[in-house]
Amino acid sequence: MDPHGGHYLNKKAVLSGLGAARMCQLLFGCTIIALVSHSAGYSATYGNFCMFVWCFCFAVTLVVFTLDITRLSTCMPISWDNFTVAFAMLATLMYITASVVYPVYFLQTECPDETCEVQIYRIAVTVCSSVCCFPYGVEVFLTRAKPGAVVGYMATVSGLLKVVQGFVACIIFGALAYDSEYNNYIATQYCVVVYSLCFSVTVIVVILTVSGRTSALRFPFDRFVVVYTFLAVILYLSTALIWPIFSFDKKYSTTTRPENCPRGECPWDSKLVVAVFTNVNLILYFVDVIYSQRIRFVSNADV
Repeated sequence: MDPHGGHYLNKKAVLSGLGAARMCQLLFGCTIIALVSHSAGYSATYGNFCMFVWCFCFAVTLVVFTLDITRLSTCMPISWDNFTVAFAMLATLMYITASVVYPVYFLQTECPDETCEVQIYRIAVTVCSSVCCFPYGVEVFLTRAKPGAVVGYMATVSGLLKVVQGFVACIIFGALAYDSEYNNYIATQYCVVVYSLCFSVTVIVVILTVSGRTSALRFPFDRFVVVYTFLAVILYLSTALIWPIFSFDKKYSTTTRPENCPRGECPWDSKLVVAVFTNVNLILYFVDVIYSQRIRFVSNADV
């Protein structure tokens, strides 16, 4: 061992607020997976989604914590700070979604005696999943950009909004794929093109930032991000106007939910979800444009 070398283990990865948050993430994540596997159970598409969220976030958090504590994160060919804050933001959103979806589809207001024990486990899963949203949120809060500090783009408000925009777009795609009848009109197909285009560019921006390759581009990355975000506002504004007309106007569809439409299998519900989250993303892109004007970009592949 080299007596002049530094410590191989990073004590700050444990003895810090960030380290405590990550250990809480691992604790709750492991508890949730154990409870679901033992007795709470899961099934169908929604159950599989929730289980994927919990396993995916636990696995990535474990890798992040291990690489950070062993200092091997410095050997990774990516912008580590950008990656960790982007993942923490994504995990927060995924946990919030799973904490809503799981009780809606697996908790019952009444239970026979033989199933009450299962319900108790499912309540425990819901509680742990809801609580686990906070450690991930704390990590985002601790690693976010501070005034005057030089940080990675993903730690800024604009960078975090990119993650939220992509996640909201995934919700829109899920609703579109679930019998939304978007193929009925050219106008609604145009809306799908807008969702796909904006989502693709947002993902590319995140990938370029996390990979630390923005400085290698032959065009100004900061100008590209601002211009693209402004164009996304215009495109989403058009879809926010077009989609409701062709989905809820009496000339093209029904203005109210059909009475014979079963819960979970109603195209009208999917159209409503798309309309709501289209406006959510429109607001997010608009806020992104405002905050993009306040960011001072620094060309550095390591940031």
